[in-house]
Amino acid sequence: MDIKILGSGCPNCAVLHQRTMDALAALEFAAEVQNVEDPIEIAKFLVLTTPALVVNGKVKVAGRVPVIQQISRYIMEEMPR
Repeated sequence: MDIKILGSGCPNCAVLHQRTMDALAALEFAAEVQNVEDPIEIAKFLVLTTPALVVNGKVKVAGRVPVIQQISRYIMEEMPR
């Protein structure tokens, strides 16, 4: 599974990263979470506001930090069946 946090490294980006790690731990699922700070790379996802959460190439949320339970749902949507 490919998980990316898009953003400039702001405090909200750090919170989103931590909540994503907490969601993965709650799901007992291991995945690498990559922080993407390069504006050119962020633009490839057509994201206008950060932070953003991308799971398997799909932007799940942008411009806000969802609660852990919502992040868990986004991850479960992309788990192989």
